[in-house]
Amino acid sequence: MTPEVRVLDASEWDVWYATLERAFGGVEESPEDRALWNDLTEYERSLGAWDGSECVGTAGAFSFRVVVPGGAVLPAAGVTMVSVAATHRRRGLLTTLMRRQLDDVHARGEALAVLTASEPAIYGRFGYAVGTLALSLEIDTQRVRVTVPESAGDVRLRFAAPVAAGAVCEAVYERVVTRRPGMLRREPGSGWQRLPLLDSPTERQGGSPLQCVLAERAGEVVGYARFHNKPSWDRSGPTGTILLRDLEALDPGAYAALWRFLCEIDLTTSVVARSRPVDDPVQHLVSDIRRCRAQVRDGLHVRLVDVGAALQARAYQAPLDVVLEVADDFCPWNAGRWRLTAETGKDVCCERTSDAADLALSVTELGAAYLGGSTLMSLAGAGRVRELRGGALAEASTAFGAGVAPWLPYGF
Repeated sequence: MTPEVRVLDASEWDVWYATLERAFGGVEESPEDRALWNDLTEYERSLGAWDGSECVGTAGAFSFRVVVPGGAVLPAAGVTMVSVAATHRRRGLLTTLMRRQLDDVHARGEALAVLTASEPAIYGRFGYAVGTLALSLEIDTQRVRVTVPESAGDVRLRFAAPVAAGAVCEAVYERVVTRRPGMLRREPGSGWQRLPLLDSPTERQGGSPLQCVLAERAGEVVGYARFHNKPSWDRSGPTGTILLRDLEALDPGAYAALWRFLCEIDLTTSVVARSRPVDDPVQHLVSDIRRCRAQVRDGLHVRLVDVGAALQARAYQAPLDVVLEVADDFCPWNAGRWRLTAETGKDVCCERTSDAADLALSVTELGAAYLGGSTLMSLAGAGRVRELRGGALAEASTAFGAGVAPWLPYGF
């Protein structure tokens, strides 16, 4: 019997979420985690697949606002909580869920869908591509020193209770969010302000309760760092680790002062940051990047649901007039030729055309390049973009840049 896919009812959430937990290993989340995700669930955007009374598949979406190159904030579906029971694999159930979900996103008028992937290979066949990367650092603070600019001299640091300082930290985040593509703007009252303050045992990873340090200049909060301190000792002495949750600052001095503070906390020998921008300036503050054990992995996966609207919503680094031949088997309304024109500082236009194509690519390549995380030139080097007019590739690759690396600051 084919499972029935239907919109989730609030009374079904516990069973639905337990299905998701089992698909991800069967370890129950803490009550704090479950309560937050229950509150954040948008029931009208959540799907359950039911085999009789048994839930065998899940998929959900959050109504996000994603920063795109140029600083505009674009409505997007944050795809989440996707699972298929191990007993019901290879029956096309995931495809059914993705089909239903993308049709709904398109009907809502959202030009983008985004997700973080447990297994990146899964979502390419539905048109998603890696749109941002994340830098992981493990800084050996016994051997690495942080050099700060002169502007750090008048920065005052002080501890603050994380929840009590939540509003001032959120104000800093709101001021920096449009600086970098891929970041998610948190609407007031949306509940997402609670996520950085979640302090369950899972989030602590064996460390202390969440700690918060504010950076102030002339009495104004200009930055913050939230972290856990994980103490440990061996026969030679203390070997504690600082587990960084998030760090934001309004200016280079405050930013550097916070990093220096983290790297000089007593009784610790390392700072671990699992998700930072790949162009994070801390790489230019440390004395020895080799001792920071830098690694890169995928971050936000991007899917253009409405090619014309998505390409028209962002800004471009250089003037551009290019015709794109776009292939999209899963969302055929995107397929065909699109003329994209842009002038620096002026309006962007992307519309259907019958003119000859300059570049040929699929919607997957557009997703990879959309936020500026991959260049069209690099994708062409892998045989994934074809140049049909001489010079078009270089022009478009330059224009699609973003100036800074796109980055997703937290998962969902």
